[in-house]
Amino acid sequence: SICKGYILRSYALAQRSFSIDYQNNCFEKDGQPFQYISGSIHYSRIPRYYWQDRLMKMYMTGLNAIQVYVPWNFHEPVQGVHNFTGDRDLEHFLDLTNQTGLLVILRPGPYICAEWEMGGLPSWLLKKKNILLRSADTDYLQAVGAWFAVLLPKLKPWLYINGGNIITVQVENEYGSYFACDYNYMRHLRTLFRFFLGEDVVLFTTDGNTDKEMTCGTLQGLYATVDFGTDTNITEAFKRQRHFEPMGPLVNSEFYTGWLDHWGDKHAAVDAKAVSKVLGEMLTLGANVNMYMFEGGTNFGYWNGADHDKRFRSVVTSYDYDAPLSEAGDPTEKLLAIRDIIAQFRDIPAGPVPPATPKFAYGFVTLKKVLCVFFYIGPPYGYMLYRTTLPRNLSEPTPLISPLNGVHDRAYVSVNGVYQGFLERDTTLVINVTGNHGDTMDLLLENMGRVNFGSKINDYKGLLSSLNLGKDALTDWKIYSLNIDGAIAEGWPHLQSSKSGPTYRREPSVGPAFYTGTLQPNGLNWDTFLKLHEWTKGQVWINGVNLGRYWPARGPQQTLFVPGPLLSTTLPNTITVLELEQAPPQLRVLFMDRPHLNITANKL
Repeated sequence: SICKGYILRSYALAQRSFSIDYQNNCFEKDGQPFQYISGSIHYSRIPRYYWQDRLMKMYMTGLNAIQVYVPWNFHEPVQGVHNFTGDRDLEHFLDLTNQTGLLVILRPGPYICAEWEMGGLPSWLLKKKNILLRSADTDYLQAVGAWFAVLLPKLKPWLYINGGNIITVQVENEYGSYFACDYNYMRHLRTLFRFFLGEDVVLFTTDGNTDKEMTCGTLQGLYATVDFGTDTNITEAFKRQRHFEPMGPLVNSEFYTGWLDHWGDKHAAVDAKAVSKVLGEMLTLGANVNMYMFEGGTNFGYWNGADHDKRFRSVVTSYDYDAPLSEAGDPTEKLLAIRDIIAQFRDIPAGPVPPATPKFAYGFVTLKKVLCVFFYIGPPYGYMLYRTTLPRNLSEPTPLISPLNGVHDRAYVSVNGVYQGFLERDTTLVINVTGNHGDTMDLLLENMGRVNFGSKINDYKGLLSSLNLGKDALTDWKIYSLNIDGAIAEGWPHLQSSKSGPTYRREPSVGPAFYTGTLQPNGLNWDTFLKLHEWTKGQVWINGVNLGRYWPARGPQQTLFVPGPLLSTTLPNTITVLELEQAPPQLRVLFMDRPHLNITANKL
C-alpha cells in the first residue's frame, strides 16, 4: 500500500546518516567508519553531454566521491535572473552523480576561486562602487542572502541524510587567504547554511597549510580541513590540521594533481609517480583525500580568471591542469597510477576505465575577412568600444599614454580605422599614434578575465582612467556595449543575405577584424582541437558557441578543445574568428586530433 511504502522509505531515510566521529577520528556513514577518496570536477567547464562520461571514468578509477564548486556568476549573470538549465542544470548533474554511485562534497561558495572569472562572484556586485567583497559589508551580505535563498533550497533534498548524495558542504573557500579575516562574515554564512540546510549536515572549511590561513579561515561549528600538494610534508600538514581540529578525520580537501597555466607560462606538470606515492601515504594514514583536479575541463567563453601579484596575469582557456583525466576527458598514465594505489585500499569496480572519446583531424579550413562589421548593442561580456576624436594634428608619432594604468585589460587602438597598436594593463602603458585633427580614435577594450584570488578581486573592467595624448587629456568618450556573442549566436555574419550582409576579402589585415569560414560535414562529430597557427590573439566561435580565447603568440596553449557534439554531421559548421592584432598571410585554421598545450612563445 501507499502507507506501507511511505513507512519503508521513512525507515530507510532514518538509517541514512553522515557525521563526524570525533572519538574514532573518522567520518561515519550509516553508523560505519567511512573514508572518502574523491576527485574534483567542474560541471561548468564540461559540456552537459559529457557529464556522464566523465563521472563514469571517475567511478571506474575507484573514487567513491566527487567534489564540485557552484559558480554563482554562472547561474546569476544578471542580478535576479537565475539559470539552471542546459549546461547549468546543477540538479541534473547531481542526479547523474547519484546514478553513477558517487557521493558529493559540495562547495557552493559564495566565493570559489577555482581560477574562474572573479572567483565565481558576479561582476554586477561591483555596481556598488565601494563594496567590500567577502566581508560583512551590508550590500554584499544582502546579495549573498538572496542568492543562497535560491540555491540552497534546491540542494537540501540532495543531502545524503535526506536521501541524496551530498555528504559535506564547504562554507566559503580558503577564506584564510583573504586579507579581510572577517569572523562576522563567516558567522553570517554559517547561519545561512544552517537555516537553509539544517543542523545535521557536515559543514567544513578548507584552507592553505599555514597557521595564518587556518586562523582566519576556520570557525567553531565548521570542520577545519587543509589543502596541499606533493611538495608538502604530510606529517607537518596534518599536524597543523590537528592544531585546529584535535579530534576527527584527517582531510586534504585539495590534493594537487597538477596546476594551472597563465598566458606566457610553461605548461604546468606534476609527476605521476609523486602524486600516486603521496596519495598512498595519505590513505595509509586513514586520511580522506580529494584530488584537485581529477578533470579540469575548459574555460569556455570568457569564464577564465586571472591572478594579480606583481602584475595582472590571465589564466589560459584550457583548464587541463595536468589532471588524471585530460581536458578532453581522456584517461592518462597518471590516472592508471592512481587507480593502482586506490585498489590497495578499497574494492574498485571490475573492468577497465572507459576509453578516450574518439578524436578526428578534420584538416584545414580557409577563412575570409568580413569587411562590413556591425554589432548588436546589448549586455556586453568580453569587449567594449570607446570612441573619441583627435584634438589636434599629429604630424609626428605622438605618445598615447595610460598614466594611471587604467586600461583593464587590453585596448586595441585604431585611428580612422588604421590600427596603431595596443595598450596592456601593467605592461604596455604607452604607444605612439598618428592622425589628423578630428580623426576618430577607437579603443576596443578586452576584458581578459577578472582576478579570482587575493586582495584585488574588486576587478573593474574597461577604461578606468583618462588617457593622455602627449600633454593633452583625451575627453568626450562615447562608450558602446558590444554584444558580439549575441550577434554570432543569432547567425551573424553567416546567415545574412547577400544584399544586406557583409562583404569579404581573402587578404589579412592588422588590428581587430572578423574572419569566417565553414567546416563541411563528413558524417562525424568527434572531438577535435582547433589550431590557429600564426594567428596572434583573439576569440573563436563554432556554430555560434564561444570556444574561448586563443593566444598562440604568447603560449603555452596552441589549440582549443572543440567538443564533438558541437559539430553537425549533416550541415555546414560555421567558424567565426575575432583576431585582435594580426592575421597570418594564409587565412586558414587547422582541426587536429590532439592538443598542443605546451609551446611557450613570447614569455613576459
